[in-house]
Amino acid sequence: MKTILAAYSGVLKGTGSSILSSLQDVPSALWPCSSKMEKHLQVISVLQWVVSFLAMGIACTLLLIYMFCTDCWLIAALYTAWLIVDWNTPKQGGRRSSWVRNWTVWTYFRDYFPIRLIKTHDLLPSRNYILGYHPHGIFCFGAFCNFGTEATGFSKKFPGIKPSLATLAGNFRLPVLRDYLMSGGICPVNRHSIDYLLSCNGTGNAVVIVVGGAAESLHCAPGMNSVTLKNRKGFVRLALQKGSDLVPVYSFGENDAYRQVIFEEGTCWRALQKRLQKILGFAPCLFYGSAWGIVPFGNPITTIVGEPITVPKIEDPTDEMVDLYHGMYIRSLQCLFDKYKTRFGLKESDILHIQ
Repeated sequence: MKTILAAYSGVLKGTGSSILSSLQDVPSALWPCSSKMEKHLQVISVLQWVVSFLAMGIACTLLLIYMFCTDCWLIAALYTAWLIVDWNTPKQGGRRSSWVRNWTVWTYFRDYFPIRLIKTHDLLPSRNYILGYHPHGIFCFGAFCNFGTEATGFSKKFPGIKPSLATLAGNFRLPVLRDYLMSGGICPVNRHSIDYLLSCNGTGNAVVIVVGGAAESLHCAPGMNSVTLKNRKGFVRLALQKGSDLVPVYSFGENDAYRQVIFEEGTCWRALQKRLQKILGFAPCLFYGSAWGIVPFGNPITTIVGEPITVPKIEDPTDEMVDLYHGMYIRSLQCLFDKYKTRFGLKESDILHIQ
């Protein structure tokens, strides 16, 4: 009881240091189990991101339509008018918020797996970069945590570099979700948006492109080391046109977040997935996780940022030039994978499959 009274007197003193020191003296038996509470917070932080990404845009669109039929129609009208005025902002660098990127919730998100970011080489603030992220996985947890938040300390590890994670342009047509994504520095993966970041936004920009995209997510499964890259050359051509250096990035454990039902090629279910992928822009995967089927498995994800490949600026690169740098990128990615694979649970005999 004396210890609790001492803590209370510390609160009355009003200084942050006295409050913390007094509370630290309270026996741990008087508090709920901190490890269990932290685990719950970690699950909630991951769940809010998954649900937000899957449902926030649709839910807010339906809410906006409903509000037009209520006494709140004026609020809906004002927001819609502002949405029209602000429509091109995602294509013009977005509206990132350091406050949102540094939310405490993202540290719980990071610690759930946990997610780590490893730097192998410096990135110069005087250059612009295109980071190719591999593999896609189901939700790109590693890409979001490392480049859409400051939970793993990107800005401290790469001072002077502003990361912009590129995702489906359709997400930026949905109310509220678009603002949520932009606050983390996330941008549409289209030509206008990336052109602006690499041409009209100075230097020190790093556009992160998940090269394999929706097609790659259909093949992801625990223990699978496969990337869709062989015929993906658009990002290399863009790097040449803008004179932006290429940086391979590989996340060990990204494919271990969920289990997926993979349909064989030629089946009607596989054909349906590919058809919906072309229509919607994303692949409707049949996946499941640990809790309620939607919470991912808590397996470590380690993201390695590789060595930059210096790229010259060529406004109209030939196909031969694109193939040359595309080949250099593939070899650099393979070397990155081979160098670090045994440190993160893989065997020396495991190889990276390029599709």
